[in-house]
Amino acid sequence: MRIENVDVWNGEQLLSGVDLEWFVEGADATIARVEASKRVDAPGTRLGVIPGLIDTHVHLIGYAGTGHTDFLSWPVTTRPEEQVLHGLANARTALRAGVTTLRDLSADDIQFSLARALNAGIVEGPRLLAYGMVSMTAGHGDLFTPPAVTQRRPTADGADACRKLVRQWARAGADGIKIATSGGVLSVGDKASWRNHTREELDAIVDEAHALSLPVAAHAHTAEGIGIALDVGADSIEHGTLVTAEQSRSIAASGVSIAPTILINDRIASGARAVSPEQSAKAAELVSQRDALFRGAVDAGVDFVLGTDANGHHVAFGDQMEEIRAMAKLFEWDAARALASATTRAASVIGRADSLGRLTVGYTADFVVMRGRPWEDLVDLDVSRIVAVVSRGRVVAGSLPMRRDLRPGTASSPRCEV
Repeated sequence: MRIENVDVWNGEQLLSGVDLEWFVEGADATIARVEASKRVDAPGTRLGVIPGLIDTHVHLIGYAGTGHTDFLSWPVTTRPEEQVLHGLANARTALRAGVTTLRDLSADDIQFSLARALNAGIVEGPRLLAYGMVSMTAGHGDLFTPPAVTQRRPTADGADACRKLVRQWARAGADGIKIATSGGVLSVGDKASWRNHTREELDAIVDEAHALSLPVAAHAHTAEGIGIALDVGADSIEHGTLVTAEQSRSIAASGVSIAPTILINDRIASGARAVSPEQSAKAAELVSQRDALFRGAVDAGVDFVLGTDANGHHVAFGDQMEEIRAMAKLFEWDAARALASATTRAASVIGRADSLGRLTVGYTADFVVMRGRPWEDLVDLDVSRIVAVVSRGRVVAGSLPMRRDLRPGTASSPRCEV
C-alpha cells in the first residue's frame, strides 16, 4: 500500500513531497519506502503525515459511556467482563484521535487480556503495553478502593510479598511494573507527601522486576518521592511535579524521563471535572509550585514525554493532542520538539525505539494523515484536522485520500494505492 505526494515529518525531520509505502503482514505492517514523489504539486496542496502518537501513561479501565457515573465506585461495582469492553472502547477512542500506542500503568488481568487481544489483531485498537502495580496496604493504588470494599486489588507488604507480586504480574503477562514513592491526588485519604513502601520493599520490587526484564515506572509527586524513585532505580518518573533543580540535573544525566500529566492536575485543581474538595486541594497545592520547577527541569535537559494519565473522566481518551499543546506552552517548546515528546522520545521510554515513533524504512506503519503542518504550527495538531489514522498499516479512522483526475497544470490530491 502507499500514499503519494505527502509531506512527512518522520519523527526527526521533514521530508517534503514524498511517497510513503508499506506492506501488511499478519497483525502488523512495516514501512518499505519513503522516497521523493514523481508528482510535482504545490506545497500548499499536500497533506501532512506524522507518526502515530504514543501516550506513556493511561488508565484504560473506566466508564466509557455518555451518562454519569462515580469515578471511584464504578470499577468495584462493574463486572470484569463489562470492564474490558469499556477499556476497549476507551482504547479505540484514543486510536481515532491519532494515538496508536498506549501504556496502561495500573493493569491487572483485564488489561493483560485486552493487550493480548489488541496486539494479536484479534480486535481493532491501538498497541497496548500493560504494567502491573505493586501497591502497599493504604498506599496510593490501594486507596482508590473504598475502605469498606473487601474485594480489593492485590497489595504487597514486606519485601518477600513485594517480590511475589512482581512475579505474579510477570506470570500474568505484564510488560512492566508500576510503583508509588509518594501519595497521590485522586486516591482518597492520603496526602502527596505520604511515603509508599519502605526502601527495603522498593529495592525488592525493582530488583525482582529488572531480574525479569520488566521496566519500572514510578508515580512520584514530591521531591522526596522523586529522590526515592531515582535511588531505587526506577526507569521513568510519572508526574514528577515537585522536581528540584538538583534532581533535574541528575535526571537529565541519567536519561530517565518524566511524564508531566499537566491537564489532569490542572483540571482537578480548578474543579473543572467532578472532584472532591480534598482532591482539588491536593492538586492545587502541587500545581501552585509546578510550573517554575518544570521550566527549570527543561533548562536542565530533562526529557519530558507525553503521558496524560487519561482515565476517561478527568482526561478523555482523545485529549492527547491538547496535552501536547499544553506541554509546548509550559515548556516553551517549538512544534517539532513537542511532537517528538509523543513520538520518538516516547518510543524510547517504552522500549520500542527500534520500531515505533518514526516513519522510516523498517519501522511499523503507524501514522496520522492531517491537514496542515503540525510540526511547524501546533494549531494544526488538533483532532479536527485528522484525515486518516493508520495503525499497523490499516486505516482505522477516516480515509486515505484518493487521486482525482484534474486538468493538466493544476494541483492534484495525494493518491492512495492498495
